[in-house]
Amino acid sequence: MNISLNKTDNVSGVITVQIEKADYQGKVEEALNRLRHQVNIPGFRHGKVPKGIVEKMYGKTVLADELSKILNDELFKYIHDNDLHILGEPLAVENEENKIDFEKDENFTFSFDIALSPEFELSFTQEDKLTYYHITLDEETLQDQMNAYLNNYGTYEAVDEPALEDDLLKGTLVELENGQPKENGMVIENAIIMPLYVKDEETRNQLIGAKVGDKIVLNPKKAYDNNEAEVASLLQTTKDKIQEIDSDFSFEIKEITRYTKPEMNQEFFDKILGEGAAASEEEFKSKIHELLNTQFISYSEYLFIRDLRNLILEKMKDVELPEEFLKRWIRESNKEATDENIEKDFPRILDDLKFSLAKDKIIKNQHIEIEEEDMKALANETAKTQF
Repeated sequence: MNISLNKTDNVSGVITVQIEKADYQGKVEEALNRLRHQVNIPGFRHGKVPKGIVEKMYGKTVLADELSKILNDELFKYIHDNDLHILGEPLAVENEENKIDFEKDENFTFSFDIALSPEFELSFTQEDKLTYYHITLDEETLQDQMNAYLNNYGTYEAVDEPALEDDLLKGTLVELENGQPKENGMVIENAIIMPLYVKDEETRNQLIGAKVGDKIVLNPKKAYDNNEAEVASLLQTTKDKIQEIDSDFSFEIKEITRYTKPEMNQEFFDKILGEGAAASEEEFKSKIHELLNTQFISYSEYLFIRDLRNLILEKMKDVELPEEFLKRWIRESNKEATDENIEKDFPRILDDLKFSLAKDKIIKNQHIEIEEEDMKALANETAKTQF
């Protein structure tokens, strides 16, 4: 076997792999022997099929499989052993010489186009200046977050009082015809309505102030201004099934539940921050302040990295990349990609690639290593900002 690289320019090359019969013959023989004991062919006992018949029936397929394995292993071993920094994946050279004739050939030559990572310098001077923004948390933002917790971690409790606009009214909807329950009409048990979300003012006013046991006549499409999603949700069906429905419905209220905000107590603190993280309202507020500041740091870092990326791309504007190869690689790795879409997205793809190469160079030059503890710490901080 012989493998060689021919660099066609600074960022492109062709790897040629020459495989002789001695390189694959033993592996093909082993594969055929294994297959001989596995296949079932009429007229022969299982595992006793003559080798010649197996070879005649499956020889070319086995040969192709073994060549593919050898080629894949040796190609990437060569890339690794020679410390070749490639972009994308090797692509088979598209020409007549690369075609294989399994009937005649015993020795095979395969050629692959590769894209090489460009050599470039990346340096910064005192003239390169970027702004790092420190975002200040104001009292209003802090209070908004506190209110969000209070509005999300409370409970709904049944009340024996007239309904308010943000109460949940639970009951039974019955389809009407001429003011009476329609024969074989719709009946929705456990229907839920919140007056606050009813679009029609007349219907909303009917619901506000209503009590358990009251019956209210409403038209779902009128109530929700023909919003198909909301009407379908109320009637507990799908959008396509409400097209022909324009009936009035009787809504008998069975239960009124009202949201109660949680108390500022230990149970609430533990639910938000974890057990024992805060023991008083003042300490709880301080912890929320810390969490928001941490979140703001990520915003500051995003802005800084965005500006740094623009600076780096400006410095790398003349870095050469194998554009035609990259377009072909995108096309072959994503069968749904069209030439039009590739051309449209290509400037962004090149920028992303250049920035990725720059990050790799910085990490290497600065000897930056990511430890498991670093990843755990980042995961913990990310999780905290989600709640």
